[in-house]
Amino acid sequence: MMKVLVSGASVAGPSAALWLGRAGHDVTVVEIAPKLRQGGYAVDFRGQVFTTVLARMGVLAELRSLQTGGNAMRFVDASGRQLMRLPAEFAGGELEVLRADLSRVLYEHSREQATYRFGDSIASLREHTDGVDVRFESGIEETYDLVIGADGMHSVVRRLAWPAEQVLEKHLGYYVGGWEVQNTRGISGDSLMYNVPGKLASVGADTRDPELAQTLFLFKSPVLDYNRRDLNQQKTILRDQFSGLGWHVPELLEALPAATELYFDSISRVRVDRWSTNRIVLLGDAGYGATFGALGTGTAVVGAYVLAGELAQAHDFRTAFDRYEARLRKAVSTTQDGSRAGSFLAPATRFGITARNRILDRPFFLNQMLKMAQNMSELIELPEYTGLTYSGLQHSGQPGQLVEE
Repeated sequence: MMKVLVSGASVAGPSAALWLGRAGHDVTVVEIAPKLRQGGYAVDFRGQVFTTVLARMGVLAELRSLQTGGNAMRFVDASGRQLMRLPAEFAGGELEVLRADLSRVLYEHSREQATYRFGDSIASLREHTDGVDVRFESGIEETYDLVIGADGMHSVVRRLAWPAEQVLEKHLGYYVGGWEVQNTRGISGDSLMYNVPGKLASVGADTRDPELAQTLFLFKSPVLDYNRRDLNQQKTILRDQFSGLGWHVPELLEALPAATELYFDSISRVRVDRWSTNRIVLLGDAGYGATFGALGTGTAVVGAYVLAGELAQAHDFRTAFDRYEARLRKAVSTTQDGSRAGSFLAPATRFGITARNRILDRPFFLNQMLKMAQNMSELIELPEYTGLTYSGLQHSGQPGQLVEE
């Protein structure tokens, strides 16, 4: 049994904490935010591989009770006339839940097996033969047997422990932002999507509160220099990019200065030569992430399961890290390569917008894209680990087969 530090309390971190805590390890999760992050964005799970892991974690039934049902995406012109509509299953997969709900459920199911430390972050890491010495921003210093970087695309663990030449952070040409607004227009059902070349403005009803709505703004841009912790600077970037546009854009921008929570990030991809050093390992977006369109949430959950399972079965953690990477690297690289969310949602030209709308308005091409997303989710081979404790499952009577109770 080992003393393990997990950095990040979004999805990958609590998933790892749940499995490792059940296995008897002493787990601490550190999160820079003062509490669990909120926000109305939805995440989806596609395919049996992902839902099987959620079932083994014992959270699938609860997440099904929280599912949004998905929203259709209706692309409109400046007057509101429909240009093209994508059904709910295109965006929502088999199971769609709000990221805040997913994070909360994973936290609640893992907190009895792990200690959570909010409002703190890792300041330095020093690996040695017997462990990893960690100094936190708060001044606390502790030594752990293993450190897991589950802290997202901008991972502190990766920055501290990996040489820059071993990390490829590729900007995919777009930025995305979103914030909460009052639903003054009574929007319900479909999310409304408005394009001009290289830009998308979208608004959809909040599934938790019909009085609120969530925006999604996306724009094409080279790399921008900005402070990730400065919300006012990020708001200025969004306002400058979308000022002068028609449709509902002026009204949505009016609500931006008062927004207390803002999601803003580049659409990027991260690749690391090797996912582990000696006693430090990367999980989810920290090691193999793409901001949009690469099954990142499902892959993080599966990755946590595989990492914990290999640690439970291997004779030493180095072997476990090697097996974890060997099982997942090819699959996640393929899904990363399939990430084209920016150019799909905000084509750079009017011709590109028109071509997308005409192609996807035909059932054959839409069905092909749905099948492609399903096939990508099945690239991961899902082992059954005897060293892990599964919840909410029983044997079906068939060798090696488990079913939900």
